[in-house]
Parts: sequence; structure tokens; C-alpha cells
Amino acid sequence: MSIETLAKPLTGRVAVVIGASSGIGEASAEHLAGLGARVAVLARRADRLSTLVARIENNGGTALAIAADATDAAAVRSAADRVAAELGGADLLFNNAGVMLPAPIEELAADQWQRQIDLNITGLMNAIGAFTPQLVKAADARGVADLINTSSIAAQNIFPNFAVYSGTKAYVTHLSRHLRVELGAKNVRVSALEPGIVGTELQSHVTDDGVREWLEGSKETVEWLTPQDIAETVGFIATLPPRVNLQQVTIMPTRQPS
Repeated sequence: MSIETLAKPLTGRVAVVIGASSGIGEASAEHLAGLGARVAVLARRADRLSTLVARIENNGGTALAIAADATDAAAVRSAADRVAAELGGADLLFNNAGVMLPAPIEELAADQWQRQIDLNITGLMNAIGAFTPQLVKAADARGVADLINTSSIAAQNIFPNFAVYSGTKAYVTHLSRHLRVELGAKNVRVSALEPGIVGTELQSHVTDDGVREWLEGSKETVEWLTPQDIAETVGFIATLPPRVNLQQVTIMPTRQPS
């Protein structure tokens, strides 16, 4: 094994990161590129993607920016076609686009419910539908491919006012278990990541005053996870031997109780 292979264990692989314009997605794209993968980054904000690609390339990596809305199935399919044409197809898909809009259910904030369902579930399925054929093809050729979905500790635990968000994340975790059974037989590993509190843009989207106060107050007792913490976990999963599949990974701040 060469020194380069040890230093960059994802050399030769193609990673697609959905929701790459900030936070966990941005950090993961940079980390995967640093491990040697060629990276396609997808999100709505083209300017943020351009900056990210420039940073990756300045550090010696290879990246492709594709501005696309994950909730637009046709746009995601078009993005998959570009990845196939320009990078040869994906063998790692990190499904990370999401939004968190907690509120008491009695507020009947139907527009916020729909936004969470559209991105956290429909957007997830759009990416899975567009890229699974590439993952299966790559796994057949090289013996391994990875589908990694960002869920949340909210998929398992109970948080008042987070019912709809938690429901979308429970969907992600349970779907991932099923897909692991379907795709594992074809050498596609499927993992669900369930982080606790991570310092990202998600918190800035919260409109409920009570939830905002709770989140801010938690900083007094809990050191939140960083996007880099999750990025390194994604890289760890992808660099494991092909026989090893971490089905579900819960990542908590040390002092976050639940």
C-alpha cells in the first residue's frame, strides 16, 4: 500500500454531498476531498458552492458545483446525469439537506410542516432515486459503495414542539435500515447518522421563541458538536473495510443528556 493511499484512502472514489453550502455538508465535502475523493457538491446557493469548490481546489482536491434544489426531482436527476458524465458516477452519497422548524402542534403551522416534509423526506428520496443506480453500479465494479443519510437524535428521543421534525427524522432512520437490507446484498453500505446538537444554520431557522431560548440556554452547560465532528465520522464510515457497515451512528455532545 502506497503512502498516498494511506494518507488519502478515498482516492479513486466519487462522493456526492447534498446540502453542501453550509454546516455539516460543507465540512464533509472538504473532508472527503481531503481524503482523496472527487466531490460533487449540491445545494441551492450557487455562490456558496463556488467558494467551497475554490477552497477544495486550492487545497489540491477536485470538486464539481451543481446548483440544485433537492426538492426538485428533475433538477436532482439532471445533477446525477452531470456527475455520471463529468466524474464517472458516484460511489458515495451523503444525503445531508434538511431543515428544522419546531413549533407547538397547536399553532397549526402547516407551511412549516410542509417545508420539513418536502426537504427532509421528499428531498432525501429525490437524491436516493437519482443516485442509487450509480451506487449499485459502482459497488458492482469496486466491491463497495456508501449511502449515508443524516438523521437526528430526534428520531429516537422525545422533544416537545419537535413532533414534525422528529417524525421526518424517524423516517430517515427507519428507511435507512430497510435500504441497508435491500442494498447491502449488492455491496452498497447504508448508514444513518443521528447527531445531537450541532452548531449549524439549522438553529437560525427556528422561529419559536421558546425553542430558541432552550437552544441558547443549552450552550451554558453543553459544548455543542461542530460540523467537522460529523464530517470526520462520515469519512470514517467511508474508509472502513468493505465488509464493515455501521448501520446507525448516534453522535452526542458529551454533556448533552438526551
